[in-house]
Amino acid sequence: MGMLDTIKIRLFFVATCFSVVLGGCSGNNTQSEKSARTLVKVDGSSTVFPITEAVAEEFQKVHPNVRVTVGISGTGGGFKKFCVGETDINDASRSIKQKEVSVASENNIQFIELPVAFDGLSVLVNPNNNFVDYLTVEELKRIWQPGSTVTKWSDVRAGWPDKPITLYGPGTDSGTFDYFTEAINDKSQACRPDFTASEDDNVLVQGIAGDENSLGFFGYSYYAENKSKLKSVPIGEGDKAVSPS
Repeated sequence: MGMLDTIKIRLFFVATCFSVVLGGCSGNNTQSEKSARTLVKVDGSSTVFPITEAVAEEFQKVHPNVRVTVGISGTGGGFKKFCVGETDINDASRSIKQKEVSVASENNIQFIELPVAFDGLSVLVNPNNNFVDYLTVEELKRIWQPGSTVTKWSDVRAGWPDKPITLYGPGTDSGTFDYFTEAINDKSQACRPDFTASEDDNVLVQGIAGDENSLGFFGYSYYAENKSKLKSVPIGEGDKAVSPS
């Protein structure tokens, strides 16, 4: 099977489970690879991005005539490209939806789903926040649900300061957003609209790090890389609350 097989069998990876969708590849350097530079296009979840970027770097050491580009347009944004044949791999932090399967079928795109990791989705506040010790799922729901009336920290728990709460989270094309809203608000994509959204988790890191009243969520790796700028919030009841890892 060639580097970019004309059958267009593709791989997609999921996070929380991470997944990937890729054009069929051979483990050997083919004559065509040696004589021509090949391009492999990857897009999708920013949560899976650190893994894919590392794999791409290692792959290119073995196959120096293959260039791998890795984008972060979000799981849904990536699937829009993948299902019409514009990319070879889609990073995903959720499983592919039936409507996406239908679009892929219409475009003769065959694929396999390859789980590569489980992600400890992280809830974050600014490191100068000295009062949030944990949050319960019910408190998260009251904050993030559609129609939420929570505008201040004192609206979340009695005794917390009468300060505004500013929210940061992945955009609606993000698989992490799909997962969080389904797990917390009982329905995927169900969420209050008044939050700063981005498919690029580095933008969310910068927002939370620069805002003492912030609360947000994204994949664990972006917290792990920025522990001096962020404070993770255990989720659960009191001393039984669980931190991401």
